[in-house]
Amino acid sequence: MVSFSRAVAAVTSLALGVAGAASAAQQRQTARQLGVVVGVLPPGPLNAITDVSGVLVGQVTVRSGDSINTGVTVVLPHDGNLFRDKVPGAVVVGNGFGKLMGFTQVQELGELESPIVLTCTLCVPRAADATLTYLLSLLGNESVRSINVVVGETNDGTLNNIRARPITERDVLRAIEEARPGPVEQGSVGAGRGTMAFGWKGGIGTSSRQLPDRLGGWTVGVLVQTNYGGILQIAGAPVGIELGRYYLRDELEPTPVRDSPDGSVMIVLATDAPLEHRNLTRLARRALAGLARTGSSMSNGSGDYVIAFSSVPIARLGSMPRIPNDAMSPLFQAVIEATEEAIYNSLFMATTVQGYRGTATALPLDSTLAILQRHGVLRK
Repeated sequence: MVSFSRAVAAVTSLALGVAGAASAAQQRQTARQLGVVVGVLPPGPLNAITDVSGVLVGQVTVRSGDSINTGVTVVLPHDGNLFRDKVPGAVVVGNGFGKLMGFTQVQELGELESPIVLTCTLCVPRAADATLTYLLSLLGNESVRSINVVVGETNDGTLNNIRARPITERDVLRAIEEARPGPVEQGSVGAGRGTMAFGWKGGIGTSSRQLPDRLGGWTVGVLVQTNYGGILQIAGAPVGIELGRYYLRDELEPTPVRDSPDGSVMIVLATDAPLEHRNLTRLARRALAGLARTGSSMSNGSGDYVIAFSSVPIARLGSMPRIPNDAMSPLFQAVIEATEEAIYNSLFMATTVQGYRGTATALPLDSTLAILQRHGVLRK
């Protein structure tokens, strides 16, 4: 658990709907549990971003009736003082229609000094301010006068009354306070509570890959917040087309079904490989290849970002052997596979949510599995 100063330790109030979201998510299964195996590399024990040693995830789901469906998801590279013990970082932009706060300094300095916080679009400023409250309160930061917080978003305004800006400081502080290693809840939870993807309910998804010892033995983990469109493919099978929901159908078919490609996806990429900014940037670009495999068109109205970090603090990086460029390709493959599977998990684990301006239906697993069976995708 992350340590807080006395001022922040008192913030322990509960967010709405966490227990209900957890109960609903238990009725769904991940892609791999249902026989969809992506790629050739094995996942870590948890098949989650927390397979990367030291990484913690915290989530708070905020819901009230049908009008409020949103939340906060945080990823921390380690449980110490991130401002004092920075880690290498990089950000890659697929399409920049988004509000990723703090990414220019990460790009300039190659350093990450705050938790990565994901939330809804109009809640970014409040989430950033709360993250500042957390960091300024930590022991050793008493004289700090500048901190670069990193807050990403997707727009959940269909299912969430986003103009109400329902995220509070206590929601963000609780997500940080309760961030832990171990299993990560997926689907319609945290920052993914109100999101949609490919015309279905999107959400939070995660996956990981482990390289064999002869390739370095490194672990790569990915966590996604999916809220984008395109033409859904699962392991190459044309699921979106066969289910009748896909971008441009309204221009191509006599009975139109509205399905915009717009939206956003936030991809958080972690590794225990001792990489500096340059190779982290190269690694992050490959996450976009995993995104493309799912059928994303990275449309004009989509904010598609990858935030990458090594869990090895910068203070230790200089004493570790460098990974040569020639050894990066296995890591590239790991990132592509983990990103693709994390996105599928965000769909497979999401539950139907009735919201502010409509209902987002969960991807129908029976129909989807039947399509995958016909295309020879399932492995069980």
